[in-house]
Amino acid sequence: MENRIDLSVRLLAQRLLEKDFGDIPERERRVIERVAKRIAISRDTYMDHETTLTFGDRLADQVASFGGSWKFLILFGVFIAVWVLLNSVMLVAGFDPYPYILLNLFMSMLASIQAPVIMMSQNRQAVKDRLAAAHDYEVNLKAEIEIMALHEKLDEMRAKDLTELLRHVQSTKA
Repeated sequence: MENRIDLSVRLLAQRLLEKDFGDIPERERRVIERVAKRIAISRDTYMDHETTLTFGDRLADQVASFGGSWKFLILFGVFIAVWVLLNSVMLVAGFDPYPYILLNLFMSMLASIQAPVIMMSQNRQAVKDRLAAAHDYEVNLKAEIEIMALHEKLDEMRAKDLTELLRHVQSTKA
């Protein structure tokens, strides 16, 4: 049984992709094998990626998600306004008088920590996008191969029907 499937995989690769099975890349081989065995190729790439994330990866994603939100911007704006009010208006001798050097230091420290964390999250998102694109390619290739196989079957059926029609016409003329 396995030899028959292996032979059908090789023939399918030669017929549809016009390449020898050994000459096609590994990803395309997997697709051809799944077509020949009639196995689904779809899978949840999101879940595949999520299972490989570490605690640090998930934490970086949450920090990046919060740091790039309106909630963060509004809270940070309120924090700065309160800081300025406390140090300029409410307190006669504020602990961080104008030009707010301590506030500037805190903002610089936040930016220096937040930027690499956001970049780590973006890099992970890029990896996730590449995985999804590779999976989309495999699904599209399988669909294309299936359509090509259907076209072959339709062409065979048309040729058979045409042959039978010609035989029928010839037999009626004779």
